Amino acid sequence: MKKIYISLAIMAMAITSCKKEVKVEEATVEVEKDTVVQQEPAPEQPMDSVAMQKAWEAYATPGDVHKMLAEETGKWDVTMTFWMEPGAEPQVDKATADVKMIMGGRYQEMTFTGKMMGMDWIGKSTVAYNNKSKEITSTFIDNSGTGMMVVKGPYDAEKKSFSLKGETVDPMTGQTVQFREVYTFVDDNTRRMEMFDTKNGKPEYKSLEIVMTRK
Repeated sequence: MKKIYISLAIMAMAITSCKKEVKVEEATVEVEKDTVVQQEPAPEQPMDSVAMQKAWEAYATPGDVHKMLAEETGKWDVTMTFWMEPGAEPQVDKATADVKMIMGGRYQEMTFTGKMMGMDWIGKSTVAYNNKSKEITSTFIDNSGTGMMVVKGPYDAEKKSFSLKGETVDPMTGQTVQFREVYTFVDDNTRRMEMFDTKNGKPEYKSLEIVMTRK
């Protein structure tokens, strides 16, 4: 009788062992099925030297927008009107602007001199039009702060204006302020720049208008 029990026990152990082996094999197969073979992307075909040269020349050669900027070369009278908050009384200051093209007509540099809040004021802007991205980038610095304002956006040929967006830091609160600018070519001798601020989650309002008249 003991021999029968021993035989049955050995058979049970053998069957259990076989089941475990089958499970291991099945698990191994599943792992192999889940394995994804990563394929290396095909390398990009390099441009030939002639195409590269043409692309670079198109990128580097001043175009129609650069010619528009060059037409502003010279001296301008500037009237600046500020609104510190919606509904506030406007503050008006006067300045002059000296405009010139730099780096072979590829960029415009504008230097402002005048008074702001009774103090001597100097400001400088640089305007670039990227032939490839079809986008304007404008920077501005002045002696009334230590930051740089940077705005970007497209040129609207139908409206003859730049629609630019950027952000700056409010020196009073330290908070980031979203703003936009619209620079309009009014006529041959007049330019208008309008700035619209969004502060403290309040609706956008017009905070600055600059009107330039050719001397």
